[in-house]
This record gives sequence, C-alpha cells and structure tokens, in this order.
Amino acid sequence: MLSRRELANAIRALSMDAVEKAKSGHPGAPMGMADIMEVLWNDYLSHNPANPHWPNRDRFVLSNGHGSMLLYSILHLSGYELPMEEIKKFRQLHSMTPGHPEYGYTPGIETTTGPLGQGLANAIGMAIAERTLAAQFNREGFDIVNHYTYVAAGDGCMMEGISHEACSLAGTLKLGKLICLYDSNQISIDGDVEGWFTDDTPARMEAYGWHVIRDVDGHDADQVKTALAEARKVTDRPSFICCHTIIGWGAPNKQGKESCHGAPLGEAEVRLAREQLGWTYEPFVIPKEYYEGWDAREQGLQREQAWQEKFYAYSLKFPELAQEFRRRMDKTLPENWQAETNAFIRATAEKAESIASRKASQNTLEAFGPLLPELIGGSADLAGSNLTLWSGSKTNSGATPDGNYIYYGVREFGMCAINNGIALHGGFIPYGATFLIFSEYARNALRMAALMKQRNIFVFTHDSIGLGEDGPTHQAVEQAATLRLMPNMSVWRPCDTVESAVAWQAAIERLDGPTSLLFSRQNLAHIQRNPEQIDNIRRGAYILIDAGDDPELVIIATGSEVGLAHKVATELNGQGRRIQLVSMPSSDAFDTQDSTYRDKVLPPDCRKRIAVEAGVSDYWRKYIGLDGLVLGVDRFGESAPGPVVYDYFGLNEAGLKKMVNQLL
Repeated sequence: MLSRRELANAIRALSMDAVEKAKSGHPGAPMGMADIMEVLWNDYLSHNPANPHWPNRDRFVLSNGHGSMLLYSILHLSGYELPMEEIKKFRQLHSMTPGHPEYGYTPGIETTTGPLGQGLANAIGMAIAERTLAAQFNREGFDIVNHYTYVAAGDGCMMEGISHEACSLAGTLKLGKLICLYDSNQISIDGDVEGWFTDDTPARMEAYGWHVIRDVDGHDADQVKTALAEARKVTDRPSFICCHTIIGWGAPNKQGKESCHGAPLGEAEVRLAREQLGWTYEPFVIPKEYYEGWDAREQGLQREQAWQEKFYAYSLKFPELAQEFRRRMDKTLPENWQAETNAFIRATAEKAESIASRKASQNTLEAFGPLLPELIGGSADLAGSNLTLWSGSKTNSGATPDGNYIYYGVREFGMCAINNGIALHGGFIPYGATFLIFSEYARNALRMAALMKQRNIFVFTHDSIGLGEDGPTHQAVEQAATLRLMPNMSVWRPCDTVESAVAWQAAIERLDGPTSLLFSRQNLAHIQRNPEQIDNIRRGAYILIDAGDDPELVIIATGSEVGLAHKVATELNGQGRRIQLVSMPSSDAFDTQDSTYRDKVLPPDCRKRIAVEAGVSDYWRKYIGLDGLVLGVDRFGESAPGPVVYDYFGLNEAGLKKMVNQLL
C-alpha cells in the first residue's frame, strides 16, 4: 500500500512534467501543496468524479489558480474525465487544461481562478449559497443540502484587497462550513514576501471572526488531517488553517525560491527532483497502484447514491419542496413567469409613471420577487439609494440564514465576486447593487462573471451626470461604454418604467452570462408606446418615432436622454421634418437581431445620424459612422444640481436642435 507521501508525489511528478512539456507554468505551488491536497481529497472531500454536478458535493476552489496543475493532477488521478492526453496538452490551444482553471472547460473545476483573491470570494459565495439553500429546503431528518466549501489560498490571495472585503463579511455571516487552507510559503514572484507582506495574517483572520488554526506543517499529513478534523467541528465560524509549506518541495536546488514559482524547473532540475522524490517513472507515467490509491469513483458513487435515496424519501414526504429544489438547481423559471411578467410590463405601460428608473427597478423587484424565491440580492451599503429592497426582502445573516437579502457593506468588489460564487453554486439568481461609477471597484469580478457565463445581475444606479451635486467623483461618464465593450456582458440602460421592467425580465431570463442594469437617480418621463413597440424593447433597439421609408435623420438615444430626444424629434417632425427616433436600451441585444430588423431600425441609406447619451461619445461610432454626431460628455462632470449640469454640457433641447440643424 502506498504511503501518503508517495500519493502526493504523483501530483508533484505530473505537475513538473506538464509544466516542463509546455515550457511554461507554475510548478512551485503544486509541489508545495501536494501533501495538503492529498489529505483533503482522499480523507475529507465528498465528491463523485462520475457526476461533477451532483448538487450535494463539497466544493473545492483553488484561489491561487496559477497552480492549476495541482488541480488538474488531482482530477485526473481521482477519476474525472480528464485523460492523460489532456494533461500533456497543458496550456495548449483548446485543451482541457488551460493555464489557469477555467469553469466549463474541465470537469470538476468549480470556478475560474487566477486573478488572486477572487477564488476565495467565490468560495464565500458558495458557502452562503449552501447555508441559505439548506435553511430554505432542509427539514427534520432530511438534510438534503449539507456540504462543505473548501478553498486553497496563497500569500498573493491574502495580499489582494478583495480578501479583506470578502473574509470580513464571511466572519460576520458566521459561515461555519467554509474552510480555507492557507498555503503560507512566503514566496511570490518578486521573492521572499517579508519585504512587502509582514501582516499577522492569522490575527487578522481572528479579528474578522474566523476560527484560526495556526502553525500547521503543510508537509506533515497527520497535522493537516488533525487540523481539518478540528475545522469541521467548528460550526459557528469559518475556519482558516495556516499551512506552512516550502514552494517547489522536492526540487533540490529551487525549492523555497521564487525561481520555481512561475517557470519550468528545467530538465536538469526535474531529473534531480525525481531522484529526491524517489520517483523512478518516465514523464507522464503513473503506475496502476497510484491510480488505485487516488480513485474516488466508487466512494463518490456510493455517496451520491445515498443522497439520491434520501432525496427520494424527501420527495415523497415533501413533494412540492422537492420539485422546487429541482427547478431551482436546473435553472428553470416558474411556469407562470412569462405570463406574469408580461402582464406587469403591460400594466406598467398603462400606468404611465414618470419616475426615476432606479425606482422603476424597485417596482419591478416588487412584482418579480414573489415569483422568484431563488432571487437573492444586496447592496454595497446603498440600499436606500439603489432601491434594492422590496417588501419580501429578508436579511441573510448568521441568525437568519434563510434570508434573501445580504447587506454587503462598502465592499463592491467583494459583493460582485461573492455573487459569482452564489451563481456558480446553483439554486439562486444573485443581484448586487452600487452606483455605476463604483463598477470600477468591481470591474474584475464583472469580467469574471462574463468569462464564466454566469447569470449574475449587476444593478448600477446614479448612472450619469444626472446625479448632480456629488460631482465628477460620482458622475459616471465612461462606465456605460466600457461595460458595453466587455465580451459577453449584456448592458441595459432603460429610459422609463417600461424599459426598466423589460431589462429586469431579460436579465433574469438570460442563462449564458451576466447583465448590467444602469438606472437613473433623476425622474424620467414616461414614453407612450403601442403594443408592437413594447414587444420590440426586448430586441435592444426599436423605433419610437417612425419617419417612414425615407428619414432625413435618425436619432439614437438611451436612458435618461430618450425623453429629451423624443421632445425634439416630435417638435421638428411637426415642422415638416422626417426624423426617426430610436430608443436603444441594449446595444448588445440589438446586435444579435437579424439584418432585416436592424436595417429597419437604422436604415443603411440614412447616413445622417445623431446619438444622444450623457457619457463618452466614441462608443457610438459603430452606429452613427464617421458622418454622424454624438451629443455626449467627453470629459469629467461638474458638481451642481442635475439639470444645471445637463445644461452646462449642452445636453438639452437647444443643444440637440443645434446638432440636428448642423446635419440638415
């Protein structure tokens, strides 16, 4: 029977071989963390390699994702559908083993990691989802949701600011089934971290309310096993296990040095490492007894079967709950969703309110929320400004784990990354809110949501210079454009209550990516529409004022500027002009329409076009061409009441008429 160290050495061998063959990668972390992971995966982690999507599996996140070969090696050895040929193609085009773990590429990868600290935040989101789902569905004798979230994090993760945001909240929420294994090797790319990272990290985590286990030898399997057993017994706090390791353990000349962090060991050092580890096999050769020692398929199958039996009994006793659990985990919407939401949109059109779109958003939440028990949201300390609370909101806390509203505090980046973890876990549709300008703080979490194609809804209010007195520090001018430039990020900037409701509907129905909803602080005029126009809102852009087959000029407007454009176009058309007005709440939705529809909305022969948006102008060139003009804001804003700022920048009727006359 193989020893623990021998099993761990299989990780080390595969990792250094794959990195060496690729001529790039990070062998240090896999070699240093191999002993820790052998204990976790073989003694504690509950998973089924044959079904990576089993709902009650433990989640494991490698936050220090540069050590990806650690995870690929384990997945291969333990029986996941990750053949050796894919290990050999590490970091190659379209392989299942990209340079950093990517969700959707490889069975068993729970989240995309690499941007340090975000995996830790994702894991916190998963732990929130597990506890909330358990509180909502478990019944006496039927703990159908009962699993742990484990996350490995390195020194770099703990340096990143997001780790402070997310870990502080995790302690406050008392996430007792979250366990972090801190790989403290004290080495980063620039060398020994004592020159730039001397925090008392264990004390910091204790201050956050975590259960901390100090001074574990990460190369002593017995110490690691004891620490994990202790952590699992603590149910009122997340646990933080401080594992001291040597980066690149086993490479005699490079272990403990930054030289093994992000580069191949080199053929000579690999040969010496094989000798030191006692690994006598050729590259990529794993003897049968090693596979047998790692194989988790039989035990995983037994665990899932036991859960399936329990869930079957649960479904007999609580059939409605079981059906609802399946629906939510399958990401299907309630049967009455389409009828109810469409009815609300029609009723909103008839109500004809002229209110801020942030208030329209709250009204929509009030209507959609009761239909969606899976909706879980929050705000980064701006609930009263973002208007994200609705009458069915219940605080999610250590005392009330079944709640659907999280008070995130001033943690925009942490909020969005945690919500990515909630989305990845399943069973919920997360949303998180802040001012649009502070999307900048959260930018990389937004990008990760888009990269992973996760349904995460970002609610951004105070979307332009219209917020007024808070001035340029808070006035978003470039944010709408940059969000639209992000691949797979859907962006909606609605102009009134009706478009706001449609935007929410589209975001919730979207299963292959995140959505940013941009709402105004100031009141917006209601726009009258016919039924066809209401239906066409979902197409991203539609004709509000039709100038016939031969318009002289097309005005494209979004959000708070649609009302302005509507007034001007109506007046000028009354004077005999032929101006077509297009509302474009979502350019990405419009771009997916067929060419016939796009050409009807924006006639190709009409080169005279004006785009109107209280933001930077360059984005609109794709729709107006070089001949068109943009009424926008190409500099930072000013501090004054919103209407005054609009007038200062010429975003008013006079400014738009002047631009129309310039083209006509």
